[in-house]
Amino acid sequence: MSKHTVRRHLSRYGQRGFTLIEIMVVIVILGILVAFAVPNIMDNPEEARLTKARHDLRTIENALEMYKLDNFRYPTSEQGLKALVEKPQSAPEPENWQSGGYLRELPSDPWGNPYQYLGPQDTDGRVEIVTLGADGRPGGNGPNSDISNRDKQSD
Repeated sequence: MSKHTVRRHLSRYGQRGFTLIEIMVVIVILGILVAFAVPNIMDNPEEARLTKARHDLRTIENALEMYKLDNFRYPTSEQGLKALVEKPQSAPEPENWQSGGYLRELPSDPWGNPYQYLGPQDTDGRVEIVTLGADGRPGGNGPNSDISNRDKQSD
């Protein structure tokens, strides 16, 4: 076989694209996957919001723990969660505040409201982070219920 014949042979088979049938098979498979996935996602938007809230609470709580490890205390209630993004200027000022912060930005809860923060309580020294649910008010049931990092289900 000459070099010219080999090149022509490689160019004919080396640049082969997908056939119409192969593309249609992929589209059908994707359509079947979407047909099963979308109803599960669309039927449970409230469950997805609750899952996101619990995930956010864990993320914020972990950032607060890092803050405490660096500064030997949690931010005060007055300093709030903003202390995870910007260095607090009020007392007690953190001496070892991590450059760049502990979170890039403060997340909003799945309903667009800010998370509530209660600094360390005298009784147990733990902090509490809360979302007030869909209605944005304390208490409530179902999607309107409060979710806290102290709830068993958020652990």
